[in-house]
Amino acid sequence: MRALTIDAHGGLEQLRFREDIPEPDLRAPGDVRVRLRAAALNHIDLWTLRGVPGVTLVPPWIMGSDGAGVVDAVGPAVTSVKVGDFVLVNPGISCHACEYCRAGDHPLCLRFGVLGEHLPGTLTDWLVIPETNVRAVPASIAPESAAAFTLAALTAWRMCVSRARVGPGDEVLIWGIGGGVAQMALAICRARGARTWVTSSSPEKLERAGALGADVLLQHGPGIDIGREVRARTGKRGVDVVVDTVGTATWSQSLGALGRRGRLVTCGGTSGHLVETDVRRLFWNQWTIMGSTMGSDAEFDAVTSEFTAGRLAPVIDSVHTLERGMEAMARLQSGAHFGKVVVRIS
Repeated sequence: MRALTIDAHGGLEQLRFREDIPEPDLRAPGDVRVRLRAAALNHIDLWTLRGVPGVTLVPPWIMGSDGAGVVDAVGPAVTSVKVGDFVLVNPGISCHACEYCRAGDHPLCLRFGVLGEHLPGTLTDWLVIPETNVRAVPASIAPESAAAFTLAALTAWRMCVSRARVGPGDEVLIWGIGGGVAQMALAICRARGARTWVTSSSPEKLERAGALGADVLLQHGPGIDIGREVRARTGKRGVDVVVDTVGTATWSQSLGALGRRGRLVTCGGTSGHLVETDVRRLFWNQWTIMGSTMGSDAEFDAVTSEFTAGRLAPVIDSVHTLERGMEAMARLQSGAHFGKVVVRIS
């Protein structure tokens, strides 16, 4: 079968399109095999390409986390989907046996792994995955939209709904509105009655975010302190929630923007992982700082329902073929994208 792979960590030059990858077979009674029709890229793909500490790849390593396709085989214990169903793929794999899984908090699983990072990924023709990691959706949905949906929506839902508990009247600051998680966070927060502040270094991206319904548009960049700007516009009050996926470059400004009893939620650090926090401001303002990763089975059900009802949908930046997957990765790496970079597979 075909796949976009790497044999070693490094830059885009390590990517290889191959046509000699063995087709996967069902491994367990609860497995399903999906004939992928589209996949989508995430920043996790760039981290995997460069190398993640503690994660060892086995060449040829198949890249990609997001995907959607048609079920073409099921194990004898599978009951929720059948051959021919069009499904979304949840790339977060949990054991469903440890104490966290039994409590329904699957992203905290002691054996948690992500497709494309810890397990072979979705930039290929076929994928074998546990039944718990797929959900059937109407076949009328465009494969590109389905493939681009899950990781960003699931991550943003857990951040904004389960962790930060965004509600009516909240003021929410969302960094980097060009990315998929940020755009899903914008849609989710708006639907929950919050007032949204978004940032980008690009005036064009801010204009497009305004068309998506963002209330306040802030251009970030050298010499601009977003925290100070937010406080100036709010009479020093600050915002209730900050959604930060950037890390080192934005952390101090995020805290500067955060009001008393504010909640900061983060799911990543695209600019770096080490941050500094003045503990005096933390306890004086009674902030809550939260980490968040992916989502649980229940949250997967929730975002799938929103998707099939038409209340949540990804923004698509561009669509590429699997054979030209390096161009898709280059588009993601450039930072010029607005929305999800998608790879059409079949």
